[in-house]
Amino acid sequence: MSAEGAAALPARGRERLVFDGWIAAVGTESGTRVVVGHWPRSPFGPFSDVMLERADGHRILLAPTARTAQYIAGVYHFDEVRTEPVAVHSRGPVWDVAAESLRLRFTVGRRGVLGLALRAVPRPLARRPGWAALVSGPARLLVGVRTRGSSRPGWRQWYAARDLRVITSAVASFAGTDLGALAPVVPPVRFGFASAPATPALVRVVSTVEGAAVPVAPDQG
Repeated sequence: MSAEGAAALPARGRERLVFDGWIAAVGTESGTRVVVGHWPRSPFGPFSDVMLERADGHRILLAPTARTAQYIAGVYHFDEVRTEPVAVHSRGPVWDVAAESLRLRFTVGRRGVLGLALRAVPRPLARRPGWAALVSGPARLLVGVRTRGSSRPGWRQWYAARDLRVITSAVASFAGTDLGALAPVVPPVRFGFASAPATPALVRVVSTVEGAAVPVAPDQG
């Protein structure tokens, strides 16, 4: 595990893992909300995952390996976990997300004032939990957003945004069914303590997760 990815805290039997990448959240006219995590830097190497909540409240995780699925499902709440490849590609403002169950293409708009301000935050500062605590109050101005908290007993999490761009259009299908046009991320998703803003957005984020140092089973080759 590299210094980029994690710092162990052996004295308390806990470890702190850092995930550096992007989170995209979109709502659809069908009522399904989709949250994509794209992590070029993580303790598990580069990977992407999808958290999806249907209109009936059923929560599904799509993770590329058994190892990432086990870890994410241990931190957040899901009714169903599927292990399947998740690929994310971007070409300028257009992002494509492909998994066995999901197809998503979305387009981001120009960076606004908040996005420009977030980009000015140095990465070393953004990685510190103290920074997430400092911006916790302003973050609540985005309905449903919290920068620190806990999704399960024994875990603590911090989110520090480093960029923000509004998603202006999206086309999505799940299990071969079209999900309809882009819509607000309403009602808020219920995977953990933090939600996504009601306005569909792509956020550059440093996510820090601290919990018990429980071994995660290796993927089977």
